Amino acid sequence: MSITFQGNPVSVSGSFLQVGQKAPDFTLCSAELSDFSLESLKGKKAVLNIFPSIDTPVCAMSVRTFNERASSLDNVTVLCISADLPFATGRFCGAEGLDKVEMASFFRSPSFTEDYGVNLDEGALKGLASRAVIVLNEEGTVLHSELVSEITEEANYEAALASL
Repeated sequence: MSITFQGNPVSVSGSFLQVGQKAPDFTLCSAELSDFSLESLKGKKAVLNIFPSIDTPVCAMSVRTFNERASSLDNVTVLCISADLPFATGRFCGAEGLDKVEMASFFRSPSFTEDYGVNLDEGALKGLASRAVIVLNEEGTVLHSELVSEITEEANYEAALASL
């Protein structure tokens, strides 16, 4: 699949997860600066909303949308993942009144983007994550995965939520 940023092709490395695969383990940095692992999601369904930076309009919209729509689902954690520091995501969520999503950063875990197949390895966004949504069941198996083809466009929220 080819990925573009503002219409220009970008290289994304790693192997993007497909339905039926087990999600690779991870340890990210939580909003409280503590470790947040895949293991901590066990027993709940999870929506992994992966994006470049909270400081862009589409990324911010994805967090708002998942906060509003997925928060009413039972036994589901929405984990918004970017390279942003917890200070920035905390400020954003506080200003927006968003309290139904969890925020996590891969700034301490550079292998996360490669392990999940979303590593932008060239261009202006090099080192950040491409936009993707991955839905996991209670055991960490992929129920839905979407690597958004144009980074400046939103994911298909309906398809992600329908997989729950």
